[in-house]
Amino acid sequence: MGVKIPSERMVAWLSQMVQIPSINPDGGEPISDESWVGEGKMGTFVAQAFADLGGDVEFEEVLPGRHNVYGRWAGRSERWVVLDVHMDTVGVEQMTDPPFDGRVEDGKVWGRGSVDTKASLALILALLEVVQAEKLEFKHNLLVLASVGEEFGGDGARVFNTWAQEQGLDIAEIIVAEPTLCAPIYAHKGLFSLRLRVDGVPAHSSQPHLGKNAITAAAKIVAAVEQEHERLQAAEAKTAVGNGTIAVTLIDGGSGHNIIPEACTVHINRRLAPFENADDEIARVVALAREATSLPVEVELALGLPAFYQAPECALVQDIAQWTGTEPTIAPYATNAACYPELGEQMVIFGPGSIDQAHGTTEWIEIAEMEKAVGVYCRWLLGE
Repeated sequence: MGVKIPSERMVAWLSQMVQIPSINPDGGEPISDESWVGEGKMGTFVAQAFADLGGDVEFEEVLPGRHNVYGRWAGRSERWVVLDVHMDTVGVEQMTDPPFDGRVEDGKVWGRGSVDTKASLALILALLEVVQAEKLEFKHNLLVLASVGEEFGGDGARVFNTWAQEQGLDIAEIIVAEPTLCAPIYAHKGLFSLRLRVDGVPAHSSQPHLGKNAITAAAKIVAAVEQEHERLQAAEAKTAVGNGTIAVTLIDGGSGHNIIPEACTVHINRRLAPFENADDEIARVVALAREATSLPVEVELALGLPAFYQAPECALVQDIAQWTGTEPTIAPYATNAACYPELGEQMVIFGPGSIDQAHGTTEWIEIAEMEKAVGVYCRWLLGE
């Protein structure tokens, strides 16, 4: 390969960015230092880096104080390729290692966000330095999306999807950056979460017949959900991703040991297989909950992402597999790829490091993984 991306530059970029906290505040976890919250500082850093490296930079507010950053560079064709790298991380309160030191030790870069997914952003910044210094040209126009809100709902990706369509961008290929051990991921399940509230009638527990027990009604919903899970597992899977699943994950109700409970909430998590329609399945689950009890059941929350599926035979998937000596595979987790159902012709999830190293009490990425991944970016963007 003719283009060499210095490892020390990738490491330097990553170490700097790990030292910029960008915790997603929507995770519901305690955060001891408010300066750690949100992608604001990270976005400012990335925007300046894009500008210094010759990019046309644009901000788009997604949530208060939280902006997507778009960097664009001209290529030799009218078509576009997109790299989506999310800037947010999960919380750090559970970490046993310094979360933001960005140290380099044992051939690894350490800290929250190092593998998920600031490493991929470091790779592209190091590559852009070489492109600028050597006056190289990209095969296609390049758009790097530094997105917000991926860890809890994909808010930034949803906003970018609308923005890109309004811009009329002719997008040929999209890489969604996630830690995949440099293997191309072509599919994953979608999901939705429901919070249902069951309304009963309170009464003294010595006379339960005078009330209507919301917890008892909720228990019937739990049983109905379990039956729905069994139905899903009995069906024949249409793809390698497998069947959808459903589970009750939280339940909360009652106000005292001697009071018939007036209300109970039930949280349901549904994982969607490819080609399942999220709206249809939400309606199905709400209907089965209401059929399970005569008490009123109201929907308090419904959030979801569709499944992602790209034919594994497509050129982008196969090229990356060949370049890295890996096999196309699927993921157990959801990504921003689910937010782009009709945006690009081909899409793949790809990046250095393992998902097993993310979200834990420590986080790190091997520099060797970064070196492997940047070779893919050179081939993808420059034709090397």
